[in-house]
Order: sequence, then structure tokens, then C-alpha cells
Amino acid sequence: MPSRLRFGDDDFLRCRFALSPIWETQEAVRTLKRPDRHGYHVPWLRRIRDAAAELDLTPLWLLMPRRGHSPDWLGPPPIGPAATFEEEIAAVRASDPEAAREDTARSLACTPGALESALGRAWLADPARMVRELADAMEEAWRVLVEPDWHRLRGLLEADVAYHSRRLAEVGLGTLLPELDRRLSWDGRTLTLALGIEYVRDLGGQGLVLMPSVFSWPEVITGFEPPWQPTVVYPARGIAGLWTEPGTRTPRRLVRLLGRNRAAVLAALDEPATTTALAHRLALAPSSVSAHLGVLREAGLLTARRYGHQVLYERTPLGMALAAGQPA
Repeated sequence: MPSRLRFGDDDFLRCRFALSPIWETQEAVRTLKRPDRHGYHVPWLRRIRDAAAELDLTPLWLLMPRRGHSPDWLGPPPIGPAATFEEEIAAVRASDPEAAREDTARSLACTPGALESALGRAWLADPARMVRELADAMEEAWRVLVEPDWHRLRGLLEADVAYHSRRLAEVGLGTLLPELDRRLSWDGRTLTLALGIEYVRDLGGQGLVLMPSVFSWPEVITGFEPPWQPTVVYPARGIAGLWTEPGTRTPRRLVRLLGRNRAAVLAALDEPATTTALAHRLALAPSSVSAHLGVLREAGLLTARRYGHQVLYERTPLGMALAAGQPA
């Protein structure tokens, strides 16, 4: 049972990449209840275990059926290419209560007994209160589960967008879309997603948002209903090394050649990253990381390119060979 997104002429002009901290928060909450998603995230799960135990996530989990609809108003498509959590949660708090009520009722119906539960009945009786309570729960989850690591997460997500934006320029949309995930295929007008869910939507001139995600791994997700912009969420590149701690993967020979911190910077660039993201990942001062990046770039081991207001660094072929210990 495939899902299909049908493109019209105007839709090709309105495709974009975006990131969403509120989406990552929602999916982090979902991951806590989904052992099948734990694979790459075990270090994160161990670290946040005690703090997560202090959160009451029951209201959010009630709206996260294993199969079925989650409310679009609570985890909407990104409102911009680089929206902050504060901007996104403000939009959630501004949701129309009656529209949120209808969307929530649809989600509750996907979980046996949820519509008749005390919490479900209270929400549907007072949707304005429901919007406040769920927005508060989402904000608390952000502060505890995601915000402490957002620099690291954002760095990985931005690197994914930079990589796929370059591929879009090189090969075009039709070739790029199947590269995002093996479950996506393209026939010139229709994007087909082999997700085991039957879903058909004409994009209707709204285009498509392509959004990499860390915590949605290993799933590809689509299905936002009108009036929301159609969105495809796919696993970001480089998740396997996301939670690797500083010093655990820097080859000794590289340390002897470049020094510990400079070698760590080069080794950490499995995916393109910003100075800030590297500093956070390696627990080094941004000024120190910036200096190391400059030296590595001058030596021909890195290149730099601008993405929005930030600069992303990535290894050159020589830098890749050196980091891997291969002959250049």
C-alpha cells in the first residue's frame, strides 16, 4: 500500500528543505516509547533517562498512536527554513482551538479507549485549555530532552540539507528524491513512498517540504492534511556518529601528526558542520575550533561554503584519505 504525492507544474517551483526543532522534540518524546527507534540513540537515552523520568509525557504519548494520525497542529510542518523553537511553539499556542479539537479527536480515535478517557473528554470539552496544556508539555519536553543537544542536532541536520541541496543542483529533483531514502521513487510527476500506508494527495501548487530528522529514524513520514503544506520527513545522514563522544574515534596516528584537538576536529567532520556545532560536539571553545579549521583549510584538508548565515566545513578528498588512514 504505497503513498503518493502528485506534482503539478507549480509544485516543482515550491519545493524546499527545512528543519524543525518542535518536530525533533515531538519525535524525541515518541522515541522514548519506541524500542525499535533506540538503535543509534542509546547514549542519548542513557544520559537523559533520569531527567525524562521527571517529565509527565502521558498527554503527549496519548496522541502518538503506533499506527494512525498524530495531530498536525501540535507538530506542524516547519514555518520557515531556520525557525527557532520559540517561534514554532508560539505558532502552536496560537492554534485555533476548534480546529485543534477536530484534529485531536481524529488522533484520539486511533488509540482504543482514548476518546473516552478522562483526559480525552476534558480536552474535547475545553479545546482552548487543551492547546495550552499540550503546548506547555511540548515546551517542557524541549527544555529537558532536546535543547541541551540542539547545537549537535542542528549541525547534523544542516549538514544533511547542505549535502542534498548540492545534489539537487547537480542532478535535479527527480534524481534527488529517491536518493533521500530507498523507500522513495519518482516517475516524473508522482513521488511514491513505500510506507505500508495508502495515502494520495495532489500537492495543489503548495509544493513540498523536505525535512531531515534525527529522532524519526528509521522511518519516512508524510501525510500532513490541508491546510498544512505537504511534507516528507526522512532520516538524516550521519546519525550513526551523532552521539560519539570526543576522543572516541580519533585515530592515534592522526593525533601524532596533527595534535589531539586538531585531529579531533578533522575526525569529527564525517558530515559537514559549522564551527559552533563542532565546538559543542568536541567540548572545545569556538575560538579554538575556528583556529584549527583555518589551519586545516590552509593545508588543503577542508573546504568551506556558506549555508544561510553560517559556514559549513567539510573534508576534501585529501582530508578524507588522511582521516581514514588511506594513501592520498
